[in-house]
Amino acid sequence: GVDCIRLGESVIEYSSDFRFYITTKLRNPHYLPELATKVCLLNFMITPEGLEDQLLGIVVAKERPELEEERNALILQSAANKKQLKEIEDQILETLQSSEGNILEDESAIQILDAAKIMSNEITKKQQIAEKTEIEIAESREGYRAIAKHSSILFFSIADLANIDPMYQYSLNWFVNLYVNSIHD
Repeated sequence: GVDCIRLGESVIEYSSDFRFYITTKLRNPHYLPELATKVCLLNFMITPEGLEDQLLGIVVAKERPELEEERNALILQSAANKKQLKEIEDQILETLQSSEGNILEDESAIQILDAAKIMSNEITKKQQIAEKTEIEIAESREGYRAIAKHSSILFFSIADLANIDPMYQYSLNWFVNLYVNSIHD
């Protein structure tokens, strides 16, 4: 059996590794049920909560840039700490695996494990400090949440205008630029 697909009037053979991607600019496309069961639909539309978070980041970056920079630095530090912890875990597992006989008698293994424990404790302390700082930053950002939420509601209200008349279509980029300009003014 050869796999085939019909495109218009033509029947074409295809490989089982073949993937067919279709995109649309339709806001809410409707597909026949028999088609919808055979495809995987992905909706990349932004959600009100997602837009609210993006707009919150923009307003905080404009009003309190040091706060947003500190938040971004904490995110990077947290990722680096998690990576270091993973490396320590791998080192411990490697030491345990390569150690022959009683591990308590293997001096190099004990030194490696002690160093790993010290490093792990330092990273854990850094993570705790970072979490406290992140909570403080989140509390400061909450002061700007109302404007981000209101702006998100405005965007989705404007987006719904296209249901009244197709001439009333506005892009997210247009709205974000308008939002940034309104913050400057």
